[in-house]
Amino acid sequence: MSIRPKDIIYLDSNGTTSVDPAVVSEMMPYLTDFYGNPSSAYGFGSQLKEAIDTARERIAALIGCDPSEIIFTSCGTESNNAVLQSALVTDPDRQHIITSTVEHSAIIKHGETLAKRGIEVTWLPVDFTGRLDLDDLKKAIRPDTALVSLMWANNETGVLFPIEEAAEIAREKGVLFHTDAVQAVGKIPINLRNTKVNFLSLSGHKLHCPKGIGVLYVNRRTRFNSYLIGGGQENGKRAGTENVPYIVGLGKAAELARETMDYENTEVKKLRDHFENTLLDAVDGIEVNGDRELRLPNTSNVAIHGVESEALLILLDQKGICCSGGSACTTGSLHPSHVLIGMGFSAERARGSVRFSFSRFNTQDEIDRALKIIIEAIQRLRRLSPKQVQVVAR
Repeated sequence: MSIRPKDIIYLDSNGTTSVDPAVVSEMMPYLTDFYGNPSSAYGFGSQLKEAIDTARERIAALIGCDPSEIIFTSCGTESNNAVLQSALVTDPDRQHIITSTVEHSAIIKHGETLAKRGIEVTWLPVDFTGRLDLDDLKKAIRPDTALVSLMWANNETGVLFPIEEAAEIAREKGVLFHTDAVQAVGKIPINLRNTKVNFLSLSGHKLHCPKGIGVLYVNRRTRFNSYLIGGGQENGKRAGTENVPYIVGLGKAAELARETMDYENTEVKKLRDHFENTLLDAVDGIEVNGDRELRLPNTSNVAIHGVESEALLILLDQKGICCSGGSACTTGSLHPSHVLIGMGFSAERARGSVRFSFSRFNTQDEIDRALKIIIEAIQRLRRLSPKQVQVVAR
């Protein structure tokens, strides 16, 4: 059954995902009949608390932790912000943060803001494949480092960071470690019990759940200072009346993600590889941005030489194809992708790059239809604005 308009081919699942009908079905009773406050003392409210507990258990099972370590937030951005603020408050003598140059804007912008307030921030570089050198991390950690924050998977290229090893390094140095795992959760196996990760952020709308719900994992042995002050919800770690329908929906989405992870890493990966290889074979002057092996199974970021991505995206939008020039959170920016620039690519290459990201709801037929349209659009743009097409490494 189609879960989106038939005239749309949606290839931007790293931006957001279509909502699974099973998630909607699970949420509906809590948008209608079960509208009580879970903090209430009477039975009508306690029923909602039980639903929240079930969701917490489902999410904990997905990422391999104890349910008590799950804190519900409004989104991945809130989770990220809460960790940064907590780390700086926990030990006032530690006012140094380490992150990378290719993080999501929720970390990049916050880091830049903190730097203006006098907090020292070290920005770790990546190489032209988007990979991180752990030796750089080891050298960057100082006695006054409060937190290391590194994304598990890049939202634009899908490239994976060695999070388990990085967390181990931070633990050995006595430094808290956070990972923005918004893109990774549900796509690759994660078992936090086997890692030294202190904090992890995830977002529901990357898991076929509606927007407006997220999670912050806080290891039960880690000190955490609440970002939102008020009532005692979430065991005193995040004030505010719980968004029960969306929490329930995220719990269902987590359960489905766990059940379909093998599919993500086999069938979705096959669709991605078929798309990518067909495009590379059919059109000269196209390269994949980032490591082609150490990446998410659903993500393809390609540089199309001789074409401006903005013009291509307009043509594809007219044909009903949804894809992206980079992060959805920076759409409309006049600047080229900071991720691709951070990998050492030129601004011209960055402006000619497009991200395609797939999900379990994509089909072989629509991928083939999209390929035909994309190839024709590239050829049309090159005819309209002929440039010498050069394949360059950087």
